[in-house]
Amino acid sequence: MGKENIKPARTCVYNVNDHIVWSVKYRRKVLDMEIESFLTELFQEIAEEKGFEVVMMEVDEKDHVHVFASAHPKVAPSYIVKMLKGISARKCFLKFPHLKPKLWGGHLWNSRFYIETIGSISEDRIRK
Repeated sequence: MGKENIKPARTCVYNVNDHIVWSVKYRRKVLDMEIESFLTELFQEIAEEKGFEVVMMEVDEKDHVHVFASAHPKVAPSYIVKMLKGISARKCFLKFPHLKPKLWGGHLWNSRFYIETIGSISEDRIRK
């Protein structure tokens, strides 16, 4: 992350980035290439509509998703996760009805997620 990633806003200049990972409920390996393609496009639409940016998205081992997201400091990381998981689950079940029988209970995603803040400044630089 360099200075090219710094974004101006009305009251601040920021570079806030998060690496977010979550899995399919019961770790079912259901995320094939067609679903991954659909999710990639859908995540971009959701991000644009909700006011954040999905810089990168990748499905790993057909059972979990990695998202690299960037947002204004006023946008909570938990809001980003809530929007991506909630909207994508509903739309995936509508577009791919064959997923429902594999995921009893009507949940596509595990309720938990992992999040890590990605920074561009080292600890030594902050101390200076």
